[in-house]
Amino acid sequence: MTARTERLPSSFSVGKLVSRIVIWALLLVMVLFTLYPVLFSFFGSFKTNFELLGSTNIFAKEWHWENYLEAWNRGNFARYTWNSIFISVLSTALTILVCSMGAYALGRRQFPGRGAIMAILAATMFISIGAITFRPLYDMMREVALHKSLWSIILIFVGTHLPFNIFLLERFVKSIPRELDEAATIDGCGFFGIYWRVILPLLLPGLGVVGLFAFRDSWNQYVLPLIFTMNTPDLRPLTVGVISLKYSSNAAAEWHLMLAGSMISIIPILIVYFMTNKSFIEGLASGSVKG
Repeated sequence: MTARTERLPSSFSVGKLVSRIVIWALLLVMVLFTLYPVLFSFFGSFKTNFELLGSTNIFAKEWHWENYLEAWNRGNFARYTWNSIFISVLSTALTILVCSMGAYALGRRQFPGRGAIMAILAATMFISIGAITFRPLYDMMREVALHKSLWSIILIFVGTHLPFNIFLLERFVKSIPRELDEAATIDGCGFFGIYWRVILPLLLPGLGVVGLFAFRDSWNQYVLPLIFTMNTPDLRPLTVGVISLKYSSNAAAEWHLMLAGSMISIIPILIVYFMTNKSFIEGLASGSVKG
């Protein structure tokens, strides 16, 4: 009996060690597959076009820092960067405001049609119509004379972010005790006052998740801004402007400049992620145990 009980911990520890090795190996493979394209683009942005196309070595023989300066000047990146920041910041702010207000109303009030609204929000999270909506969206914005303005892109981005984000924040709102609403009502707060003074500060972890998702999607979007800025080059964001670096005046594909421009466009979203990483993880963790 004693010998049998002494062998159990040994076999258990070996099995646990093997499972950990398998898990870490799979995670390492996933990390390599994820980081390789980024590393290839980063080192390729410092190569000449001839070296990039003719060499199989991922590292550059000589680091050509001038690629970034040439890409910035030739691609009008100062203008494109401002357009991307304008679109991403405003669409993120409006998404946070509209989604938090919608989640507050759905999470704190019972009214006719509430169940239908929640069902529609839940259903639209699993439906991706995609390119079918581009033409009607463009015609709709043209009817209100916004098809040549960045506001058309911002409003469309806010609309596409609504279903998932409202559904997510509604879970957070329902996890906040209603006793806080009653205490605020006694202190003289109305419906909007409770939202602004009580609910909104307690939603910060969830708002961090929503804000990061909204900023990322607005910054990385390509097809929709391309459609709305096709006839107005000055309104192009970075994701669209990078493509203009692909060909030079002699019609030769300059991939090294395109990679340099792509790395420039990645920098802002990396900065935002590192700045909000802590609140993003906290929001995901708290959202997984609430509701």
